[in-house]
Amino acid sequence: MQGGRGSGRASTGAVRLWGRHAVEAALKNPDRNHRKLWATREGVASLDGELPSDFPVEWAQPADLARLVARDAPHQGLVLECDALEDVFLEDVLDGDPAHPVVVLDQVTDPHNVGAILRSAAAFGACAIVTQDRHAPPESGTVAKSASGALEVVPWVRVVNLSRALEDIAEAGYWRIGLDGEGTATLAEALPAGPVALVLGAEGEGMRHNVTQHCDAVARLPISRTVESLNVSNAAAIALYAIATRG
Repeated sequence: MQGGRGSGRASTGAVRLWGRHAVEAALKNPDRNHRKLWATREGVASLDGELPSDFPVEWAQPADLARLVARDAPHQGLVLECDALEDVFLEDVLDGDPAHPVVVLDQVTDPHNVGAILRSAAAFGACAIVTQDRHAPPESGTVAKSASGALEVVPWVRVVNLSRALEDIAEAGYWRIGLDGEGTATLAEALPAGPVALVLGAEGEGMRHNVTQHCDAVARLPISRTVESLNVSNAAAIALYAIATRG
């Protein structure tokens, strides 16, 4: 086996994905340029559908695959190397549909959290997630595994200036709601009938001041006082459910 043995890193300009859901979703994504699949025969058999006869596959043992990914990564017999997805632009994803909120993440850097938020965004019909390029994880196998296939279906917009992006989102007709435990209103009280941009900050630090200033409202989730806060991915899931089920 060649190409990054033991490093857990992909070739230059490529992303290495692992696990059945992440790999299967990437294989089904027509916007992905696939380079190579390392797999066990059991791993390929677990996929939904058959690979093209000319697809580049290198058969391997589980121990060999473990050397191609991050330590203790649950590869499930599948490791796919592919090109990163093409850049997505904000103006191309804002459809103004109240049923499709946009999720804005301010310095949420943990790839597991971003992946989990992508999964919730897919589950509740969000039109995109938006992050600042310098303060978000890169596209990676960890993000894809946590997203369980959602990385391939939810547009991920990376911007240079998050405050400017929030201005563009407002101009597109979205009501920007920042989530903060100190918000005076609950999320249910702050939700409008129209399109919503949900803004979440990093755990502990929360939203930066300038980002908060670019929100139309700051709201809280009505959690018990016995708990200081929720994990940002859990908060995102609850908030997206609230948006999807508002009256």
